[in-house]
Amino acid sequence: MTEPAAIRNFSIVAHIDHGKSTLADRLLLRCGAVTEREFQDQMLDSMDIERERGITIKAQTVRLDYTARDGKAYVLNLMDTPGHVDFAYEVSRSLAACEGSLLVVDASQGVEAQTLANAYQAIDAGHEIIPVLNKIDLPSAEPERVCREIEDVIGIDTSDAARVSAKTGQGIDELLEAMVARLPAPKGDRDATLKAMLIDSWYDPYLGVVTLVRVKDGMLRKGQRIRMMATGAVYDIDTVGVFTPKPRDVAELGPGEVGFIIAGIKTIADCKVGDTITDDRKPATEPLAGFKPSVPVVFCGLFPADAAEFEQLRESLSKLRLNDASFHFEPETSAALGFGFRCGFLGLLHLEIVQERLEREFDLDLVTTAPSVVYRLTMTDGSSRALHNPADYPDPMKITSMDEPWIKATIIAPDEHLGSVLTLCQERRGVQLDLTYAGSRAMAVYKLPLNEVVFDFYDRLKSVTRGYASFDYEMAGYEEGELVKLAILVNSEPVDALSIIVHRAQAETRGRALCERLKELIPRQLFKIAVQAAIGGRIIARETISPMRKDVLAKCYGGDISRKKKLLEKQKKGKKRMRQFGEVEIPQSAFIAALKMDSR
Repeated sequence: MTEPAAIRNFSIVAHIDHGKSTLADRLLLRCGAVTEREFQDQMLDSMDIERERGITIKAQTVRLDYTARDGKAYVLNLMDTPGHVDFAYEVSRSLAACEGSLLVVDASQGVEAQTLANAYQAIDAGHEIIPVLNKIDLPSAEPERVCREIEDVIGIDTSDAARVSAKTGQGIDELLEAMVARLPAPKGDRDATLKAMLIDSWYDPYLGVVTLVRVKDGMLRKGQRIRMMATGAVYDIDTVGVFTPKPRDVAELGPGEVGFIIAGIKTIADCKVGDTITDDRKPATEPLAGFKPSVPVVFCGLFPADAAEFEQLRESLSKLRLNDASFHFEPETSAALGFGFRCGFLGLLHLEIVQERLEREFDLDLVTTAPSVVYRLTMTDGSSRALHNPADYPDPMKITSMDEPWIKATIIAPDEHLGSVLTLCQERRGVQLDLTYAGSRAMAVYKLPLNEVVFDFYDRLKSVTRGYASFDYEMAGYEEGELVKLAILVNSEPVDALSIIVHRAQAETRGRALCERLKELIPRQLFKIAVQAAIGGRIIARETISPMRKDVLAKCYGGDISRKKKLLEKQKKGKKRMRQFGEVEIPQSAFIAALKMDSR
């Protein structure tokens, strides 16, 4: 066990691509946690999907041993966190387990929207923050300008900011010295009753549930009987260990230490992120504060392509939920798709990642419905209800009003792209709240309806600013809107999965664009297919997919015209019957593609 005075718990927070994972790699190498031979880029990004996309999805922890210049030995517990807005919940959990943060800022790009959001999260968590200017080896680096920007925009003193290059290793020794000198040591009493916070957990097919914990008070030992305070579940600890970054068994964990425990936990529901673990024989009276529960903002239905895989999907979702506490799901049924689950996500990238993880890690073939946000309906009888799925939209005559969620968005973009950004926000029914400058870059604060942002706003923003804009948002409550349900009919049959809620003023434009897009995406059949958009019983847009034509006259070499007419008439009747009874298969790729209308 290490004395709390020699421990430093810290997380690395930054905007996407500002070098968090590279800095974590460099610290691992410098502290001897990995050898040059074992080293590879993105050491802490363990999932294939993280390496392929070059982003961090899961917050990872690693224990580093460091001997300072004065000869004292320290234990550094590092938490590498994601930078994308959809994984902000991972960041908040990591911050709760630490006392300090390294705020990494790109020395050429400066402060971005997520830099701002993560810095405020760290300040709210009561952290000591060390500003770190990364990429100072670049010819375009402007450390003085970026220091002024950090002071002006965030309000953190940068007189002793660390200047490093995570890629070359420049300034890393000075950063480590600053960390042991400036970051506070954790507080805790080893003789007090055990209190440990459950930070994260994941399912291992050989070991069962592996739980990541941060000990606040008391001791965690092998063989100890523990109790989960939220669920009351009791287990005996089989293994206590730390990640260095490989798992290493230790005899015990004391106050301030971060490590993992394996206790033969089979029931996934017993591990709630943010729960307090205590000693079963001498339990704590009060649990730790835990985490604020995450609030999903985007919902969609996940259905197995083969109905027989429903139970496998349920089990896979439970295992994934264990590893991703910001993901929610509940069972639902659909007339077209059968039994499945209504799932809640923190954003569209989060949805994509979960879907891809289910397909890769659990070998599932899934059908996904169109993503939607949660609306609040006030009914004529005075009751109110939440609408998660446009397919459940009640009779419009029974609705008094309908409220939609709004967000407060912060967009930072170069001055020359400001016009495009403002136009995009206006198109999406945005209301400007503030417009300020940080050096040569504009910072626009807008109020926007979430359903206008959720599909392709981020992609559009990147394209109109040539990739230079950064975007962050927080929820700003509900407001009443003039909203209608836009239904899509294919061959006169409503397609539940493509129903969306839109603002009345944009219904016709959106309906027409959806029909045009579906005309390209739905494969042609041997009969004519009508693709229509409707509000209630009124058709507002229509496109026709022309049929593939079989040449029934190919065998007629000359001969009487009446014979040809007879064959054509027979074909016409056949097509009419096919149109009446024929089913149109809409490919899975069409669902999400149809909604990204502006990205063409």
